[in-house]
Amino acid sequence: MGSGTGFYSDQLDPKWVVDPQHLFVGPKIGEGSHAKIYEGKYKNKTVAIKIIKKGESPEEIAKRDSRFAREVSMLSRVQHKNLVKFIGACKEPIMVIVTELLLGGTLRKYLVSLRPGRLDTRLAVGFALDIARAMECLHSHGIIHRDLKPENLILTADYKTVKLADFGLAREESLTEMMTAETGTYRWMAPELYSTVTLRQGEKKHYNHKVDAYSFAIVLWELIHNKLPFEGMSNLQAAYAAAFKNVRPSADDLRADLAAIVTSCWREDPNDRPNFTEIIQLL
Repeated sequence: MGSGTGFYSDQLDPKWVVDPQHLFVGPKIGEGSHAKIYEGKYKNKTVAIKIIKKGESPEEIAKRDSRFAREVSMLSRVQHKNLVKFIGACKEPIMVIVTELLLGGTLRKYLVSLRPGRLDTRLAVGFALDIARAMECLHSHGIIHRDLKPENLILTADYKTVKLADFGLAREESLTEMMTAETGTYRWMAPELYSTVTLRQGEKKHYNHKVDAYSFAIVLWELIHNKLPFEGMSNLQAAYAAAFKNVRPSADDLRADLAAIVTSCWREDPNDRPNFTEIIQLL
């Protein structure tokens, strides 16, 4: 695997192939730009079923295929208690990824349901540790997530544990030289990822796993405040302010120890940000 050669191969490892005959698709529980997610059953086990949307143009279809191959490759390689458990996938008759079903819903939904209240600080830090451990595991496998945000974090039924989902944008670190600006959601994204968007379309950009530390800082800030970061700004305004004016959400009313973590993780120079092993120790 190391060199990334088999990365976009069309062959699914037989042990991960799901038999569509045994899939029962139930109610829709989520939708993104690339897929719809349903609750369902696979061989009598309750699961989450992600159905990848069909692309229209040949270009879209090629993009969809490589995304699917990438996500399946990552999910099948990495197992951790804070990563959503991969069950299998199939390409025909439709592209489907099957994972464990977590009944707590997304972290985004949970936080919104508590407003204007906030999470207990200990719970917020516990969630942050879950996320940091998931990220440490990914990075130890040379994988950058690139799309860390509350929509991609799912809670267990007892609302005590967070797991990271959605590897649609994850990349192998060895491949970052070829990366383009097709990336996560601006509000949570490291400035070095999207300052290219204002440049020529398709411009290649080199960056590293420290982009995830930045996103983590924004998520941690949000866990503590239970407010949308860069409130009152559109996604693009937030991106512009962060990238070109070095604007960040205010860390003034954070506890000193938490403020130190947040501000070190969103530093402008990626090299100055801690890695996730350090972040876990700090938390």
